[in-house]
Amino acid sequence: MSALNEPSFRESVDIMVGRAMGLMQLPPGLGEKIRVCNSTYTVRFGVKLRGEIKTFTGYRAVHSEHMEPVKGGIRYAMGVNQDEVEALAALMTYKCALVDAPYGGSKGGLCIDPRDWEEDELERITRRFAYELIKRDLINPSQNVPAPDMGTGEREMAWMADQYQRMHTTDINGPACVTGKPVNGGGIQGRTEATGRGVQYALQEFFRHSSDMAQANMSGTLDGKRIVIQGLGNVGYHAAKFLSEEDGAKIIGIAERDGGLWNEDGIDVQAVYDHIGEHGGVKGYTGATFVDDSAALLTAACDILIPAALEGVINKSNAADVKARLIIEAANGPVTAGADDILKGMGVVIIPDMYANAGGVTVSYFEWVKNLSHIRFGRMQRRAEESRHQLLVDELQRLDDHLGDSWSMTPRFKQKYLRGAGELELVRSGLEDTMRGAYNDMADVWRERGDVPDLRTAAYLVSIGKVADSYRAKGL
Repeated sequence: MSALNEPSFRESVDIMVGRAMGLMQLPPGLGEKIRVCNSTYTVRFGVKLRGEIKTFTGYRAVHSEHMEPVKGGIRYAMGVNQDEVEALAALMTYKCALVDAPYGGSKGGLCIDPRDWEEDELERITRRFAYELIKRDLINPSQNVPAPDMGTGEREMAWMADQYQRMHTTDINGPACVTGKPVNGGGIQGRTEATGRGVQYALQEFFRHSSDMAQANMSGTLDGKRIVIQGLGNVGYHAAKFLSEEDGAKIIGIAERDGGLWNEDGIDVQAVYDHIGEHGGVKGYTGATFVDDSAALLTAACDILIPAALEGVINKSNAADVKARLIIEAANGPVTAGADDILKGMGVVIIPDMYANAGGVTVSYFEWVKNLSHIRFGRMQRRAEESRHQLLVDELQRLDDHLGDSWSMTPRFKQKYLRGAGELELVRSGLEDTMRGAYNDMADVWRERGDVPDLRTAAYLVSIGKVADSYRAKGL
């Protein structure tokens, strides 16, 4: 427990799981089997750097093997510890079940600040960490499939995939050992944006249901909604960019590690992202008012709050001051169990992390399938689709010519309709379908059961039910 008498991240997850299980009729012992983390591997390895041996500590937790392989990211951060990776592995189990990705839950981490090391040094560290995991089948296309997380990206995944293939030279499915790789290294289009895009699709689906909006005292559409976002990394950047550019939402606050930005008229997300890339932070950006205490933006007046960085940023110390009516958890565990109770009492609606940020694992699933099938999506059907569309357009053109000015095709219809779906369009379609379906699975339970107080509990009920069904099918 912290000074605020808050449960740890792992304890918060257990509390929320316990609340859901209390509403279920699970056989004796099955609930405990689902809840506990199956195993956690701790590795301490040395790498000779800058004239001396540096020792690093890493983890890989496997929460549930009700389905295999297990799936979950690897993060690079100084705060990585066993409690954190086990909590994140548990969330991965429930997240995969909720969106029907056929995986168990896993998570990994390395206690390192990537900014402390040159690229060639980081590659050596990554390859040695990967080696330690690979030789224990904790990176394996059929058993354990990592992905990027905080502090890692497609570069690190490419190094890990290459390390696996060096150690398993005859494994034709080797590229499927990790996801989130660069497109020219076995990756898939749309993976980099996937988690942020999933946040957008989640909000779009929420705003399709007037009764759900009413719970948050909201109406209308996303157009004009005032949003504060905490963390402009990969997830936060893409979510903010898509919501502002495609849905008309207004990003009025951005909180980053070196401070925050505020502009009631809206902030240019791309310009801020470019500024961070050039200067390492938001300080010095001239298109908005700089705020020294970025944490203050979490309690600023807005319609929607999107915590997209670290866990536990909304806790007992600030939850009562939150003014947003809707929170969507783009990060893992940004709201503690104690804060969750406070916010529910205030009538704040929370779209939970295990659903809201599931876009990443969903598109990782698509990438894994692509690697195993050894063919990119769209390659077999795109031109056939275009040929069928051409037949219809030719008939419409004949009608157009016959009727003259009394009827004509809408401008650009022909160009848009004739273009067959490529990999990116298919990935986005599959992601949107997944996010819409999972939302309704979760929201139906929320709406229909009088004993389910919020979307988070509903999400756990759906996902735990699916995990329980998997174990029952195995004879447990």
